[in-house]
Amino acid sequence: MAASVLQTCHVACCANRTPHVLSWSRRDLIAFGTCNSVALYDPQEIKIIELLNKHTGRVNAVQWVHREDCGPEKQLVSGGSDNAVILWEERDGKYTSSAVCSGHSGPVCAVDGVSLASGQSLLASASSDSTVKLWTYSSGEAECLQTISFGSGFMMDVSLALLPGSEVPVLACGGDDSKVYLYVQLSGQFQKVLTLQGHEDWVRGVEWAANDGELLLASCSQDCLIRVWRLVVKCAPQSEMAAEGDIKMKEDVFEAKGNVYAVTLETVLAGHENWVYGIHWQPPVNKGGSVEQPLSLLSASMDKTMILWGPEDSSGVWVEKVRVGEVGGNTLGFFGCQMSPDGSKILAHAFHGALHLWYKDQGQQGEWSPGVVLSGHFNAVQDLSWDPEGEFLLSVGSDQTTRLFVPWRRNCSQVTWHEISRPQIHGYDMQCLATVGRFQFVSGADEKVLRVFRAPRNFVENFANIAGTSLEKLMASTDAAGLPEGASTPALGLSNKAVFQGDLAIQNTQVEGENFNSVSDQYKESYFHPLSLTEPPPEDHLLQNTLWPEVQKLYGHGFEMFCLASDSSRTVVASACKASKAEHAAILLWSASSWKQLQALPCHSLTVTQMAFSQDGRLLLAVSRDRTWSLWRREDPGADSSEPRFSLYTHSTKDSAVHTRIIWSCDWSPDNKYFVTSSRDKKVIMWGHRGSEDCVGKNNSTVVSPCSSVLDVGDSATAVAICPLILSDQSYLLAVGLESGRIVLYKWRPMEDLYSGSDWSKCAETDASQSHTLVVKRLRWRPRAGQAGQRDESECQSKSGHPAWVQLASAGADHAVKIFSINTLTL
Repeated sequence: MAASVLQTCHVACCANRTPHVLSWSRRDLIAFGTCNSVALYDPQEIKIIELLNKHTGRVNAVQWVHREDCGPEKQLVSGGSDNAVILWEERDGKYTSSAVCSGHSGPVCAVDGVSLASGQSLLASASSDSTVKLWTYSSGEAECLQTISFGSGFMMDVSLALLPGSEVPVLACGGDDSKVYLYVQLSGQFQKVLTLQGHEDWVRGVEWAANDGELLLASCSQDCLIRVWRLVVKCAPQSEMAAEGDIKMKEDVFEAKGNVYAVTLETVLAGHENWVYGIHWQPPVNKGGSVEQPLSLLSASMDKTMILWGPEDSSGVWVEKVRVGEVGGNTLGFFGCQMSPDGSKILAHAFHGALHLWYKDQGQQGEWSPGVVLSGHFNAVQDLSWDPEGEFLLSVGSDQTTRLFVPWRRNCSQVTWHEISRPQIHGYDMQCLATVGRFQFVSGADEKVLRVFRAPRNFVENFANIAGTSLEKLMASTDAAGLPEGASTPALGLSNKAVFQGDLAIQNTQVEGENFNSVSDQYKESYFHPLSLTEPPPEDHLLQNTLWPEVQKLYGHGFEMFCLASDSSRTVVASACKASKAEHAAILLWSASSWKQLQALPCHSLTVTQMAFSQDGRLLLAVSRDRTWSLWRREDPGADSSEPRFSLYTHSTKDSAVHTRIIWSCDWSPDNKYFVTSSRDKKVIMWGHRGSEDCVGKNNSTVVSPCSSVLDVGDSATAVAICPLILSDQSYLLAVGLESGRIVLYKWRPMEDLYSGSDWSKCAETDASQSHTLVVKRLRWRPRAGQAGQRDESECQSKSGHPAWVQLASAGADHAVKIFSINTLTL
């Protein structure tokens, strides 16, 4: 039922902050861990096609189980901070968990897998419990084959392969003792056969590649070096005496299944200037029945570069072929890297979760260019808001950023959502935001100050290009009057300064290499360079060139900000902060034109958790940790008063309140007749003037009381939102977000009998793949009907003229922003 009603339109997320969390399959599908989920990402479509939810802790390692025949992989293995290793298998185009391998007593940090000729899969997992476990999997059953203990040492990475000329598995482990250990399966058990020494710091990655009857093992380390080892079959024991004057590489020899194998150091690659976290061989290709391994090795480092290494054709000496990366910025470097099956694209993931893709230009010889990728928050998303026209979405998170997502129209028909601006990069965890008009918003963080931001002209131009809307129309609106060109951040400051056209001219005429006359000349602010974008920008542009100028700071609260709301007429903004006493729990009202504080509204005794203005802007609803709600009414403006003023209209008391725990969320119906509250006590309740058709607050004589039966949603209801469109059967559509991460849709119709429970009907809920894995923090309906980015929204109407599609955005503590499209005709 739910699949046809709720369709996932977009998932914004990013890779976890661990080195081995990314893997690229032969189906051109990238799997990466994001919070507690494994995301399957299609780099051609540039969207998440599926989320695999089973882990209960952060996913630290993901790896496709490669096949010897180079066929498309059907299995994926993941390891997490829940100490579990999960094997996922593809069945009918969907991936499901086939086996959960439990046994580690610490977080799993690396996994690998290989398919055996017997049809079994052999898996290896390394954990911070100082062990490496080997598992066998066949027909839905996984069992632990062996546990290798390393005492007090940790293995950072593991890699499995099959010895040349035999089906004997060989395991390489790299650890914090700077050594690489080789284990070979002899008579059923893995035994240590060699210790490879040479690195001078922790070994961060190891990976095998099979080439012409030999194995190549690459290892990378925090000593900034990469070592490539060659494993060959020795025909017969050679005489140990080398001819005088010959230079002979030191060989390490071991025996397995009657063969003698020798391991020699092939090359040492020096080129990185910081820790090397990731290495990856170009995947082998199947040509005419024989498997060929291209000698191309990719490495990623904390020096913000990726290098493609390969042997020279003439001399066979390994050299740096390509180097890509970031210059400038204040970010840390790359954690891991992967290469597409055909070697034409390379991908890295950075410390802050961002994906960085480069592709080889077909036209220009050897030129690599940055490509468009998915992006998202790398910590809990706390709040989000649509712009008044529903054309873009703003979100704030504990990763200290504000991000702006827009539907990008490609090829006229294809629409995918992308981050095109990062208006605010802060030094505090972001907590709340409210849009004031199209190109202005107020945000609050874990500080006592509210900050007001205004879009630069450069953003409006790029938004028009990418979203395919008319720039003239946007610039003609009152919102776009007097916009600066862009914003930049001073070297030692937190505030984004506006950059105007004159500043750009001065910046361009400054001579390079001039003497420093003052300290401020030495510590230049990160300069803004106007971008003309026709496609979403890469991460380094988002960090430096898409900031919005900060136009105002609002002082008045005594503790960290918690929630914000703005009215539809853009006249007033309400804010509230964390509070444990009544004197700090007052709501502050600000003028949206002068940004002066208008008044304080004291009523609650503990933190106000959420606020909402009615659609007509006459009423302000607030809900609190003290388990009550309050309703404030805008007074009629007097002859001498131009500023709006609010007075307490009514409020619930602890005696009259139906809720028995903290009220988390609230919202208004589109006709202003009802409002809804949701609470930790699992209850959702509609309130209004019962038995009356009046809008709330119209009549002083009627009381505000519950208008619905108490809906028990079975879990703490952390977010609630009422659809701005009344359905064709005159019922209201509500979305309820739960602590478990699920989102449930309900229809509610006013009825006389409040005790039957028949006024509520459940329409749909998110399935395991669509749900968040942690708390749903915020739900917001798109203010207009239709799907954002679709050119002709009239096509989205039913025959009765009623809108067929509505969209819902959700923010989760699992780092994800999700946009759902809901077909109202199927409800």
